[in-house]
Amino acid sequence: MSRHGYVMSTLAEMLGASAPAPHALHLDLGDCRIMVRSNSEALLRELDAYFGGFVCQSGPADVAITALEGPPPDIPLELVAKEPDPGKTRVKEEYADVPGGRLVRKTLTGMIFLFGQGSNLALGPCLENSNQVVNFINNRYIEHKLHQGCLLGHAAAVAHLMSDSGGGRLRGLALCGFSGAGKSTLAMHVMSRGALFVSNDRLLVECDASVGCCGLRMSGVPKLPRINPGTALNNPDLLDVVPAHDRQRFLGLEADDLWHLEHKYDVFLDQCFGEGRFVLQAPMHGLVVLNWKRGAGDTFIRFVKAADRPDLLPAFMKAAGLFSLPVNGDISWRDPEPAQYAEALSRCDLIEVSGGVDFERAADFCIEYLVHG
Repeated sequence: MSRHGYVMSTLAEMLGASAPAPHALHLDLGDCRIMVRSNSEALLRELDAYFGGFVCQSGPADVAITALEGPPPDIPLELVAKEPDPGKTRVKEEYADVPGGRLVRKTLTGMIFLFGQGSNLALGPCLENSNQVVNFINNRYIEHKLHQGCLLGHAAAVAHLMSDSGGGRLRGLALCGFSGAGKSTLAMHVMSRGALFVSNDRLLVECDASVGCCGLRMSGVPKLPRINPGTALNNPDLLDVVPAHDRQRFLGLEADDLWHLEHKYDVFLDQCFGEGRFVLQAPMHGLVVLNWKRGAGDTFIRFVKAADRPDLLPAFMKAAGLFSLPVNGDISWRDPEPAQYAEALSRCDLIEVSGGVDFERAADFCIEYLVHG
C-alpha cells in the first residue's frame, strides 16, 4: 500500500468506516457504474426513489461509496473554513487536505465526507441529510468524468430524438447563463415542447468524433431539476410541483418579487412530463448563452463564435470545487484555462440570447433548433 493509501485508510478507520454496511444500491450512469453501501436500509430507499431509472442490478462498479448513518464523528484534524461563494456570507464547509485525499465537514449538519485514493465515505446523520448524500454521489461521478478529460460546465441541457430519417439519433443543446438568467426555467419550457432532459446545473463535455459532425459529447448529472415558484407557476406541466397552500401565497406576489424568490422545489420528471424523459448522454450540437435582462426590451437571438466572444465563456466555465480531486491526488491541480473551453466550444454552435427576457420565444427557438437544426 502506498503512503497516501495508508494515510487515507488509517483516517477512515479513525472515523469509524469499519462499521458494517450490509445494504447496497447500484446506479448505471452510462459509462460509469456506482455502488453505494450503507448500514441504513431507509437511506437506500430514499436514494432509490431519487435516482429512479438509473438504479440497476448489482455488478462491477467504477466508483464505490459508503454512507454510514450515525452521529457525526470526531475529527482528528484541524479544519480550514472554505470561503463563501461571491455574494454569500455564511461558511457552509470546513475542510482538511491530507496526503492523497480530502476531508470536508458540513458546518450546518455535521456531515463528514472523506474522499481520495479510491475511498469515498459519508458519515453522520445521512438519512436526515439525504440531499447531501445525493450531492456527494453526484460529485464522485463528476470527478470520475473529469479524470477522463471532460470539461465541467455550469449549464442545463436538453436533447431531442431525431425522426427515423435521422437514424434515431439524439440532437443536444446546452443552456447556460449569467447568475439568475433562468437556464433551468428555459429547460423546463423546452421539455414542455417535447424535449428530453439531460442535466440541470452541471454538464461534462468531451471531444468525441464518434458522435458525428458536432464532435462533442455532453454528459449530465443525475440530479433532479430544482426550480423556483415562478418557474412552476408559469408552466402548466409544473403546477403540481408547488403545494396548493404555497401556490395561493405565491400567486399574490408581484412579478419581480416572484422572479427573485429563492424557494426551491425538486421536479420529479416522470410525474410532470411522463416516463423516459431523462437521458444522461447526448451529442452537444449547440450552446445557448442567456445574456438577457428583465425589462431590457426585445429579445435577440444570434449565432456567434467562441473565439470572438470570450466574454461569454465565464457563463459556462465551472471550477471543479471542493469535492473534486485530480487523478493523482495533487491538490495543486488547476482547472482548465478559458482557451480550452473556447477550443471545445468552437466545435458546436454558440448562440447568444440578449435583450429582454422572453422564455416562450427562447424555448420556441430551442425546440426548432433541436428538431430541424
